Amino acid sequence: MKRRLIIGSLVASVIAGVGLTVAYVLAASNVMQGTLLAIALAGIGVAVVVWSFTLSGGETEEVRHPLATDDGIDDDLQVRESPEAPSRRTFIGLMAAAITSLVVALAAPFRSLDPGSGPELFHTKWSAGARLVDIDGNPVRVGDVDIGSVVTVFPEGYAGDGQSQSLLLHVDPAVYTPPTGREDWAPEGHVVFSKICTHAGCPIGLYEAADQLLLCPCHQSTFEVLDGARPVFGPAPRPLPQLPITITQDRWLAAQSDFLEPVGPGFWNRDR
Repeated sequence: MKRRLIIGSLVASVIAGVGLTVAYVLAASNVMQGTLLAIALAGIGVAVVVWSFTLSGGETEEVRHPLATDDGIDDDLQVRESPEAPSRRTFIGLMAAAITSLVVALAAPFRSLDPGSGPELFHTKWSAGARLVDIDGNPVRVGDVDIGSVVTVFPEGYAGDGQSQSLLLHVDPAVYTPPTGREDWAPEGHVVFSKICTHAGCPIGLYEAADQLLLCPCHQSTFEVLDGARPVFGPAPRPLPQLPITITQDRWLAAQSDFLEPVGPGFWNRDR
């Protein structure tokens, strides 16, 4: 019973450690990653505890020979492993595998500490002609979004892409004055901003149509929609990037291009 428990715990720990690495690479949910980490740690802990109890349960056998011999005292100590525990070689091998898989899984996130300088930091999936679609991949047409409403949109073919997620707002054209150089970016009052806060990268979660404000739930950064999404409160250092859009002949909303500046929080090197 103890043998099976030790081996089973270590095997579960190895599987969980490998699974944790895969889950991180595939950007699985935090709940899944936390569960796998707990299983990996628990497996090692259970195996060590059961193994220690097995060792303390009397695993040695001392055989004493007669004391009176021609060669003097001839005591011999023989060590026999407990039948309830796996062999030392098996235990050490499985323990090494479990610890290695856990270390690899815990080391994987360190690659995210260096954003590097790849083009993915400066570009999203938006491109000229890409239609705006909702989270279900349905294209958005003029009239689908009422004035004062907002919907999260993505480039067609990339619904759910985190870097490209954007907010489509329909503001009253009578009160909207586009910033200089962006006169044709918001046709008929349809304006699109990146949904990623420029402070810490949280998704913008609230649109106050009455005051024309976008609010980030993480640190309460507030952006003025009618002023190019300029931050008016909170720690956000710069406005939300605006996506230039157009209306096609079939009245679909589509992008004119990608964002003209990096989306998300600032970092130490924005040189292209």
